[in-house]
Amino acid sequence: MFVLENGAKKKGEDPRLQAISQAIRVVPHFPKQGIMFQDITTLLLDHSAFKDVVDIFVDRYRDMDISVVAGVEARGFIFGSSIALGIGAKFVPLCKPGKLPGEVISEKYVLEYGTDCLEMHVGAVQHNERVIIIDDLVATGGTLSAAIILLGDLQMHALLLR
Repeated sequence: MFVLENGAKKKGEDPRLQAISQAIRVVPHFPKQGIMFQDITTLLLDHSAFKDVVDIFVDRYRDMDISVVAGVEARGFIFGSSIALGIGAKFVPLCKPGKLPGEVISEKYVLEYGTDCLEMHVGAVQHNERVIIIDDLVATGGTLSAAIILLGDLQMHALLLR
């Protein structure tokens, strides 16, 4: 089901999905042999397709009482901040180590081709806030898992401070 510009709901595949799919370049064997990298930078060059991506997310989450959009560095920032504006939520960046000033909490995770870590400001998310996490892809699920753990830890920290 998808929402038309006039607000009407319609069953079936959203016609915007084909244009979005065509705007994403597939780069074989990047960053290593065997990986078919979905390059969204070409989508960002297409104003209409980029807007359609944001609009689809906004249509889906607008009426779900989401108070926080957490975006994973760096492509999650591009989409996440736009989605946050569209649904009236705050945007919380989830960054690689050393990118955020002040007190942070962190979570290490395993990637398809190595390890990494996410950090977030303490106090950015309060207990009982509804959060969506925006990232550009899911490979092993490690980044998403780390983001979920990080947000859960921060909410637990907020609860303990009460």
